Amino acid sequence: SLSILISHDIVILMIILKQMFLLVCRQKSSVSFLTRPDRPNLAYHRLKGRNPGVIFLPGFNSNMNGQKATALEDFCSSLGHAFVRFDYTGCGSSSGNFEECTIGKWRKDVLCILDELTDGPQTQKEIEEKGEWKFPTKYNEEGYYSVTYDFIKEAENHCLLNGPIPIICPVRLIHGMKDSDVPWQISMQVADRILSKDVDVILRKTGQHRMSEKEDTKLLVNTVDDLIDKLSTLV
Repeated sequence: SLSILISHDIVILMIILKQMFLLVCRQKSSVSFLTRPDRPNLAYHRLKGRNPGVIFLPGFNSNMNGQKATALEDFCSSLGHAFVRFDYTGCGSSSGNFEECTIGKWRKDVLCILDELTDGPQTQKEIEEKGEWKFPTKYNEEGYYSVTYDFIKEAENHCLLNGPIPIICPVRLIHGMKDSDVPWQISMQVADRILSKDVDVILRKTGQHRMSEKEDTKLLVNTVDDLIDKLSTLV
């Protein structure tokens, strides 16, 4: 009957409004700020848990409250893994002016988040304390490569694809083949230059640049799930 249909529509509307209210509450109530004396403050959400932890880096001119970020947070929460999402300087709820930002400033934001909000030995702290970064390798007798602080700073002036990428942990690259901003072939080039032997390039035929569809998010969560399982066996 008409009354039943109207009641059903009201129930659906109430469910939608409740979900929207809970999402807004989560975004506003749990936001924290990382204060920095010489740089703008960074807004973030942190979920404490066990390692390996996950950190979500927003895309260009995006913020930490997107569907992919919150879906990963819910996923990590269900498994008890640590998770951090944040806004870059000049983006979202963080301080600063977007027009004054650069890639270098946002890179420093990421390193600051890693140093201050995550557990375990971090590359930036090792560089500051020892003046170099030693990462394991099987290609020389010493068993590691040493990368100096000056080398890393100088490397900021160069394109990432001009040489090997010194990452030796498992890596998963997800790219939409309908990405009109960054060709999917770039991910193939990145994979080719990453030193790790455990690198997968996952191409989604219908994926756009933002990869924001429901199935895209599902693919992202499933990929992180598999990667967490793999990292857990290596610890």
